[in-house]
Amino acid sequence: MPRFRAWRAPLLGLFFPLLMQAQALALEAPEGRVVLTLSGKVGSPNQGKNAAFSMAMLERLPQHSYTVQTPWYPTPMTFTGPLMRDVLAAAGAQGEKIIAVALNDYKTELPFSDAIKLEPILARLLNGKPMAVRDKGPLFIIYPSHLHAELSSQLYFNRSAWQLTRLVVE
Repeated sequence: MPRFRAWRAPLLGLFFPLLMQAQALALEAPEGRVVLTLSGKVGSPNQGKNAAFSMAMLERLPQHSYTVQTPWYPTPMTFTGPLMRDVLAAAGAQGEKIIAVALNDYKTELPFSDAIKLEPILARLLNGKPMAVRDKGPLFIIYPSHLHAELSSQLYFNRSAWQLTRLVVE
């Protein structure tokens, strides 16, 4: 697996713009409550200038699960959700940085390249169950620290916004 990852990241960097163009052509309108809004450099808006996602839309994207130890839970937990890069691609978003905004207006900044190379997920499930707001939901940025020890650092924990509601792409 490490060898595959070593050559996969540069290829993703090359093909990501093409993938985004293909996926961004048909971003559907959200059904039900909007749980995530992408604003800024969004190429395929579906709600004004923004790309809005309902939970059902996020569920239809390919799902990934990471079992990781975080500072917020006493034992390793399993988080499941779409890759951040898939959500960005669906919205046709491209930029240099992403500002993640939580329900309480907490903001954290991460390089756009994190979404491509490091493969964080927008976790919507915690141990197989939807995350309530009181459990850091409905969405939580989770990095794959189980695959890369360097992601178990304060830098990446600071980028792991919970109660995520907005991504601003600049």
